[in-house]
Amino acid sequence: MVEVKIVNRSPHELPQYATAQSAGMDVRAWLEQPLTLAPLERALVHTGLYIELPAGWECQVRPRSGLALKRGLTVLNTPGTIDSDYRGEIGIILVNLSNEAQTIADGERIAQLVIARHDTAQWLPVASLEASDRGAGGFGSTGTE
Repeated sequence: MVEVKIVNRSPHELPQYATAQSAGMDVRAWLEQPLTLAPLERALVHTGLYIELPAGWECQVRPRSGLALKRGLTVLNTPGTIDSDYRGEIGIILVNLSNEAQTIADGERIAQLVIARHDTAQWLPVASLEASDRGAGGFGSTGTE
């Protein structure tokens, strides 16, 4: 378990895991008034949360499956990444992919946050790559079954 410093300027509770085995913590909207998104409209939704992650960790912003299935609301840049050196407010970019306007209320659970380790890569320029069974095949080259 990693400890993450957090400042909560909203009146809402801190993000929480819904169950003991959940990977993501539900995060809530912090709105002065309800926000209505027309079909295909997007908006940056405030949370009032600010975090300080240790180096080597990121916070991923992911959609909530129930919102996506039932209302067509999803996180536009999923998964969004919050880097360990970012100290600004966590904002959630929501988009309405449904055919109807959708209203988000203050305090509504709008996304989930997943805290994950990551490595830093260093490029190693070479003249060629080793062959593999797949080769350059992509975009459906491995079939559907």
